[in-house]
Amino acid sequence: MLENFVTSLSTYLLAVSNGNLMMVAFYAGLFVALMTTLGSLLAIISHKMPDWGMDFSLSFAAGVMIVASFTSLILPGIEATGSFVPAGVGILLGIVLIYAIDRFVPHEHLVKGYEGPEELKNKLRVVWLIVLAVIIHNLPEGLAVGTSIVFDLKTGVVTAIAIGIQDFPEGTVVSLPLATLQKKRFQPILMGALSGVAEWIMVLVGAFFFTIFHSLLPYGLGLAGGAMLYVTVKEMVPEIYKHEKNELLVTAGFFLGFYIMLFLDSMLG
Repeated sequence: MLENFVTSLSTYLLAVSNGNLMMVAFYAGLFVALMTTLGSLLAIISHKMPDWGMDFSLSFAAGVMIVASFTSLILPGIEATGSFVPAGVGILLGIVLIYAIDRFVPHEHLVKGYEGPEELKNKLRVVWLIVLAVIIHNLPEGLAVGTSIVFDLKTGVVTAIAIGIQDFPEGTVVSLPLATLQKKRFQPILMGALSGVAEWIMVLVGAFFFTIFHSLLPYGLGLAGGAMLYVTVKEMVPEIYKHEKNELLVTAGFFLGFYIMLFLDSMLG
C-alpha cells in the first residue's frame, strides 16, 4: 500500500511538473521547508520544552540521517557505477565541505556552545549563532533530497518524506529554545522558517547541479551522504548525549528514526 502511494505520488509530481525534475525538486524542497516551519509554530503554544524533548528530537533526526546516508545516497552511488571510488571520493569531499563550514562559519550549539573563529565570537548575537548552526545542519539534508531526486525519482520522494518528518521536530528544536531565550514567539518562528528555506535552496542547488553534470552524480550521492554522516556523528550525537540524562529515551528516539527511514526505504524493494 505504501509502495503504491510512493509510486503514485512520484508519477503525480512528474506529471504536474511536465517531466521537469527541477520542478519536482521545487515541490520537495517546499515540503521540507513547510515541515520545518510547522515544527517552529509550536513556539506559539509553549515557551518551554521538556528536558528530554530537545535530545529526543535530535536523536530521532540522527536516526533518519544515518540510514538515509547509506540507503538513499552512498549505496546507490556505489551501485550506479559498480565501484566504490566515485562514492568514496564524494564522501571525503562531503566531510571536508562541512568541516570547512563548521570551522570557519561562527555558530552556537544549544548544548556544545560556540564554534568558529574566536574573533567573531562576540560580534554575533547568540540567536543568530544558533540559527547558523541549524542551517549548517540542514544543508546536507537539502542536498540529499535534491541529489537523490535526480538519481531516482522514487528514492528522492522517499528521502524527502523522511527528511520532512524529521524536520518537524528539528523546527521545534530551533524555535522553542529561541523563544525561551528571547521571551518572544514570532521571531523564533521566523528563524525556524529561515532554516527551512535554506534547506529548500539546497534541494534546488543539488538538483540543478547534478542535472547539468549528470556524470558526477555518483560523486554527489557520496558527497551528500558523507556530509550527513559528518553532521550526525560529529555534531548531533555528542550534543544529545552530553547531558548524560534520559539516555534510554534518547537512544529510543534514535532507533525510532532509524526504523522509520529504513521502513520507508524498504518500500522501494
